[in-house]
Amino acid sequence: MSSTESEHPAQQAEALSAVAPQLRDLRRRAALTLETAARAAGLSPAHLSRLETGQRQPSLPMLLALARVYGTTVSELLGETAADRDAVVRAATMEPTRAGGWTYWQTGASGRAMQALRVHVPYGAQGDIVRVHPGEEWLHVLRGRLRLRLADTTELLGPGDSAHFDSLTPHRIAAQDADGVELLFVHTLLQSPTATLCLGPNPSETGVTS
Repeated sequence: MSSTESEHPAQQAEALSAVAPQLRDLRRRAALTLETAARAAGLSPAHLSRLETGQRQPSLPMLLALARVYGTTVSELLGETAADRDAVVRAATMEPTRAGGWTYWQTGASGRAMQALRVHVPYGAQGDIVRVHPGEEWLHVLRGRLRLRLADTTELLGPGDSAHFDSLTPHRIAAQDADGVELLFVHTLLQSPTATLCLGPNPSETGVTS
């Protein structure tokens, strides 16, 4: 893990602590019950309730799921805004944020149809979560090796390798090596509260903690 991933812990904690009330407000604004929103995000109502009350810290896949359900982006969910939607994002402004063991940097402007992230996936984190949802995803390995499962096929990607696939294809990513894997990740967002994302099995069922 690089030294930048341990920087600004106070800012990371503050950003994640602000997620709880934001999650509740977004759900109510979308006129969704706790049960309906949890089902759309592939979570149990009890787990979503704990996220909304700040008793649990959301993982990056959970943030992505809930952002899609509520028709927003992870950056806006965390309260990060780009007032003028600048086309250029400077490295000095990319603050690392941790969620469920993952570390990510927002590399694109908020409020766009696509969301771009630089992500560090630690070994063993979220490796049992299979995702299926509308849209497309593109990823490019920067460092380490990534194990990518698409439907019934498993590929091992190394530095410089990329993958571009339909997100309706059941997919799962995991770091192959103990040092984790760092990648660029771009995905399309459906800007609608009716957009659904299926995560399975649930983290509570696999023993994966947030």
